[in-house]
Amino acid sequence: MIPAVAAAGLARFCDVFCDRGVFTVEEARRILEAGKARGLKSKLHADELADVGAAKLAAEVGAISADHLLHASDAGLDAMAAAGVIAVLLPGTAFTLGLPFARARRMIERGLAIALATDFNPGTSMSSSMALTLTLAVTQMRLSPAEAWMAATANAAFAVGEGDRIGRIQPGYQADLCLFDTDDHRHIPYHYSHDHVHAVVKRGRVVLDDGDRWSCF
Repeated sequence: MIPAVAAAGLARFCDVFCDRGVFTVEEARRILEAGKARGLKSKLHADELADVGAAKLAAEVGAISADHLLHASDAGLDAMAAAGVIAVLLPGTAFTLGLPFARARRMIERGLAIALATDFNPGTSMSSSMALTLTLAVTQMRLSPAEAWMAATANAAFAVGEGDRIGRIQPGYQADLCLFDTDDHRHIPYHYSHDHVHAVVKRGRVVLDDGDRWSCF
C-alpha cells in the first residue's frame, strides 16, 4: 500500500498507531522506514494507552510529530525534545475515555513544542470544537490561554509541515483567519459553549460571515 500511495502522490505523511494492542515499536519502525524510503514524513499516534516506547521511537525515526502521549515516559519526552518532534496533544480523547490528561506542563518544561487538535472521530472524540479543546488545555492540562492559542495555531502548523506559510498573522503568510466577537483571547476558552465566530477568511477571501449560522469553532 505505501509504495502505491506514495507513487500516486496521495499523501505526504505516514502515520502509525504505536501502542498497546495495536502496532509494536518494531512493527511501527518498519512501516515508518518504508514510508521514509518513499518520501513520506513520519508521524505517530504514540503511548496513548500505555508507555510502549513510542515517544522514543518518534525521536529515533525523526518524526515531525507524535500524538496523544498520555503515558509517555520522561525519557521518551526528552528524546522527542532533542529530536525536535512536536507533541500534538488531543485532550478531547482523554476527556471522552476518562483517561489522565497529557502532562503538558512537564513537556514544556522539558523543551517540547506543544500543538493542540480535536482528534475529531466517532470512536474516542466526537467533538470538532476547538473552543472545547482550548478549554480542556487550559483547565485540565494547565496551559495558559496564550500557550493554548500558540499550540492551536503556529505550533499546529509546524506539526503538519506548514509552519513557514500558515498559522501566523504575518507578512508573507497565507491569510487564513478566524475573527471572533470578543476583545480578549482568554474569553474563548472561558466561554467555550458559545459560538464567538464573527467571520472566517480563507486565503484572503471571506468564506463565512455573521449572517451564516453554522459553527466552525
